Amino acid sequence: MRLDILSFILVFFVQCCHSARILGVFPLAGKSLNILYNRLMRGLADAGHDVTVISAYTNKLPVKNGSITDVLLTGFAEEYDLMLSQESFLDSPEDYPFYTVLYYLELLEPTWNSTLHHPNVQKLLSSNQKFDLVITEHFWSDCLKIFAHIYNCPLVIFTSMGGINSWVNDQVGNLLLPSYVTHTMKLRVSSEETNFRERAHNLLFYITDYVYKHYFLFPNSNAMLKGAFSNPPDIADIYDNVSLVLLGSHSSLRPAAPLSPNTVEIGGFHIDPPKKLPKDLQEIMDNAKNGVIYFSMGSQLRSKDFSEEKKKIFLDVFARLEQTVLWKFEDETLPGKSSNVYIRKWLPPVDLLAHPNMKLFITHGGYGSLQETIYHGVPVLAISVVADQHNNAFQAVQLGFGLKLSYNDKNFSEKNLFNKIIELLDNPKYRENAQARSRIFHDRPMKPLDTAVYWIEYVIRNKGAEHLRLLSTKLPWYKLYCMDIFVAFFISLWVLYKLLCVLLLKVFGKNQEKLKVKEN
Repeated sequence: MRLDILSFILVFFVQCCHSARILGVFPLAGKSLNILYNRLMRGLADAGHDVTVISAYTNKLPVKNGSITDVLLTGFAEEYDLMLSQESFLDSPEDYPFYTVLYYLELLEPTWNSTLHHPNVQKLLSSNQKFDLVITEHFWSDCLKIFAHIYNCPLVIFTSMGGINSWVNDQVGNLLLPSYVTHTMKLRVSSEETNFRERAHNLLFYITDYVYKHYFLFPNSNAMLKGAFSNPPDIADIYDNVSLVLLGSHSSLRPAAPLSPNTVEIGGFHIDPPKKLPKDLQEIMDNAKNGVIYFSMGSQLRSKDFSEEKKKIFLDVFARLEQTVLWKFEDETLPGKSSNVYIRKWLPPVDLLAHPNMKLFITHGGYGSLQETIYHGVPVLAISVVADQHNNAFQAVQLGFGLKLSYNDKNFSEKNLFNKIIELLDNPKYRENAQARSRIFHDRPMKPLDTAVYWIEYVIRNKGAEHLRLLSTKLPWYKLYCMDIFVAFFISLWVLYKLLCVLLLKVFGKNQEKLKVKEN
């Protein structure tokens, strides 16, 4: 009851904040990403703010109070789809080499450069419009911080990737220790990084980040800024000019790690209460006597692109099950499917997962999908494919609410897939753990979207909230880790050792001379 009252008071305070002008810069055209961007910006508009969004899609949903103005990045959605079609994500290895980040830099750099030069963006910049705050997602896109510099306003960084990632934390001075915080791109192989080899490998990822940032990111970002603006600031000077970080994660779904005072978790903010299902889906769900398995690889990965071998494995396994299977499949037909399998080009995940007949979610392991399933306490089987999905899948296993079988696992077979599904369906511990994790996920003083709105308004009210920033952002690495003190200490010990040696040599040398004199 007290939590409900506190939540009401905080939400009331949020709604009473004056209307602000907020700019969102979200050039990536991924459909699942834009669901998050749109929900966040609509939440701010619903709180009464005037929101402008630079993105590849326009907002098509109603706004309750404020307003949303779209600055459409025409052509970006088509270019993004073309880029993905040229990438063989289904061929990605489970364990990435430490230099993978450089590949993603080259892959995404044209998107940031095109954003700066896009005519609709240039039109916005040449107008007399002013903004009180800028929000952008961080995907090695530091050149986009120029917008906060141009409008001389606070900058909020949002990250949709799960867990704690070093690319965001170092911008607010929250430097994580590689001895126990696994790098986002490194495959986690155990619950604790105690092995010397594993810690050394993890450290290599962090060192690569540092080298990449200073010798690739900064020069490339500066080149893009100089190509788009006259006399732009050096990216190193605005790199840590971040007032707030919004993490699209939650502590219920990640290993514990320290957060800076200006870092706030809002994982699950995009999840709305379930709506009524379409009539055909409602009938399927209600009539499934043995329950339903929901199978979806998200909005970017497509089941229709599976190899024929993998498709056959799934079809053969599903045919052996008593459960009804709802499969998000992007073609009109799927030859060889059994009568218990229903395919649809699109399925509403949150609404399906809320149904009491839902028994299992087979997913690609995207962080948003894991949050949706934990929101409703449903076990998962993660068929991870690329990027952070492998570690998200590992986390589901560690927390006991799922199993994993990566798409390119050498042990991917009909027998292995069937056994994992049966284990998840028959062993009650997975559902119990999912529901226990769900209780933690929901146990918050206020809703995650309200939390995001509150802290964004807090930053605006407090002119960037400078008092929340760690001083570590201003220290070079050798001072931050006291390396200069350690060096001075060891030099002092070495000098003391040398002086002691000289002193002892003189003392013993004189004694030896005296002995020689006496002997003579």
